[in-house]
Amino acid sequence: MSDREPPRRRVPGPAKPPSPRKAGGGGSVRRPGPGARPARRPSRPRPPAGRTIRLGSPRPRLRMVSLALTLVLIAFAIRLLQVQAVDASTYTAKAEQNRYVVHTLAAERGGITDRNGVALAVSEDAYDITADPTMFTRKQLGIGDGPEQAAALLAPILGQHRADLVKKLRPANKNLRYVKLASRRTPEVWNQIKDLRTALTKKAGTDHSAVNVLAGVFSDPSSKRVYPNGDLAAGILGWVNADGKGGGGIEQELNKQLTGKDGKVRYAQSGGRQVPTAGSTETPAVPGSDVELTIDRDIQWAAQNAITEQVKKSRADRGYVIVQDTRTGEILAMANSPGFDPNDLAGADGAAMGNAAVQDAYEPGSTAKVMSMAAVLEQNVATPLTHVVVPNRLHRGDRLFQDDIDHATWYLTLNGVLAKSSNIGTILAAGQLGKTQPEANKVLYSYLRKFGLGSSTGLGFPGETKGILAPAGKWSTSQQYTIPFGQGMSLSAMQAASVYSTIANGGVRVQPTLVRGEKGADGRFTPAPKPKKTRVISEKTARTLARMLESVVDDEQGTGIKARIPGYRVAGKTGTANRVDPATGKYRGYTSSFAGFAPADNPRVTVYCAIQNATEGSYFGGQICGPIYKQVMEFALKTLQVPPTGAKPANLPVDFKP
Repeated sequence: MSDREPPRRRVPGPAKPPSPRKAGGGGSVRRPGPGARPARRPSRPRPPAGRTIRLGSPRPRLRMVSLALTLVLIAFAIRLLQVQAVDASTYTAKAEQNRYVVHTLAAERGGITDRNGVALAVSEDAYDITADPTMFTRKQLGIGDGPEQAAALLAPILGQHRADLVKKLRPANKNLRYVKLASRRTPEVWNQIKDLRTALTKKAGTDHSAVNVLAGVFSDPSSKRVYPNGDLAAGILGWVNADGKGGGGIEQELNKQLTGKDGKVRYAQSGGRQVPTAGSTETPAVPGSDVELTIDRDIQWAAQNAITEQVKKSRADRGYVIVQDTRTGEILAMANSPGFDPNDLAGADGAAMGNAAVQDAYEPGSTAKVMSMAAVLEQNVATPLTHVVVPNRLHRGDRLFQDDIDHATWYLTLNGVLAKSSNIGTILAAGQLGKTQPEANKVLYSYLRKFGLGSSTGLGFPGETKGILAPAGKWSTSQQYTIPFGQGMSLSAMQAASVYSTIANGGVRVQPTLVRGEKGADGRFTPAPKPKKTRVISEKTARTLARMLESVVDDEQGTGIKARIPGYRVAGKTGTANRVDPATGKYRGYTSSFAGFAPADNPRVTVYCAIQNATEGSYFGGQICGPIYKQVMEFALKTLQVPPTGAKPANLPVDFKP
């Protein structure tokens, strides 16, 4: 290699700016001016051949993007037009529906009182426990088992099964915002839930891993039906079911008046809570009317206590006592045994949840003989002193009839037939109502109908029976002779009591009533319509019957001596009938009864008692129902402050010497 340095390669430098001086210019500077050409920029070196990059034209792409954006904007515009113009009202309604909720404001149920204003049924503050299912979702709580955890906490408080609560908190309809978990719970129950919810809220505030699973549980004000006297008059009052409607008795009969009219409240909500600034609308509830009954609580208690003790003592199926004002037809007491407590329907016997005194139809037996005697006296075919020879047996039709005791031939007056309750004597007397037996049947049938048999009493009570009374032309051979002494037809205890009240009221039947009136929301009392009155027998016949009924109690040969009340004249009649077993339809056991009124010469109160199928001790009406009549009648007379008349009894003869 040569020691000489290699020739240096000349690298072109940047172009020099043109000299301000122009050759031969004399050193003057030429400044650019208008119209002067700009100086040429130095050209960039061209890339080597074969490496040239050419870019495509952007115009087609811009056109495609512009077209796509245009189509999107057109779609948006069409949708916006549809939402804001075409379907605006529909979407507005949906928004309102999701935002606003409507709750019912339950009307307070009217109270029920006795004739003196003593509360028998009242409504107390309560709460319906509700929930918003959307607040139990994973999205809301951050956990998947929110309904299960909430149900585990609520189940023991509400007394419900967890599975039932979970089903309500996780409904099939995912948009459902309102469910009712429990109805009519006491304030104590709601306070317990609130305290638990507050505790969970505090825990969630300090422990971020904790969740308030009860945040979606709320309450609606409601009311709960309460019966302060427990089972007293339960058969009359009835009960209120889970839907807040009357399920029996007066609660059912007058449900519309007692219920009132529910109101409504509409408000905006967010997160299950009311938005105060969004406003609300409310239609106030109108409370139900208060109902005043005709019964007297104290007399009702005396009647219910007496019949309950005797039913237990006799180990009977059931029994009933009715106390009625003979002048007005008002029911002062209507007691049933066994009964039930409307405060505890879960523990009640379904067979006792009714009012057997108006719903049971049974053959009354000898207490019905008073109607046969009324027909005989009214038709003037006999008098209380008419002689009736009563043999030991009487053959009529296809049967051989006898009295309840075996006896030699009795020589009785018509008064004695009633006093000794002779079936044979009654058949003989009733046979005088017509020249032939069919004619006599028609006459007796007409009186039975006038007394109210085969018809409703007019109480309008739910489930009330009309009894059974076939037309006279359809009476069987045996019925022609059994109906006069109270077998072969049926009635209710209320109908039987009405028969004796009719006689006590001078022969005028006053439709029985249980309601005295109603007090509306405005505080005004509206009396119940006046009961219908019907003349059944003459006043003379009624007075004669009253004197004859005294012999049943006062005369030593009478069957009702256990019903005597010292100082008072008492009219009454015993009854002991073969009983049709409702389960088999065959005769089994007896119906024991006693009916009467006092004072006999100036009647004020009627008492009727009946006991079904007494299985221990005596089953005769005079023996087991007579004492109940005495006990209840004495209490009623004292409560109503009815003094003795002081007049001497009639003492009509019972028998005669042949």
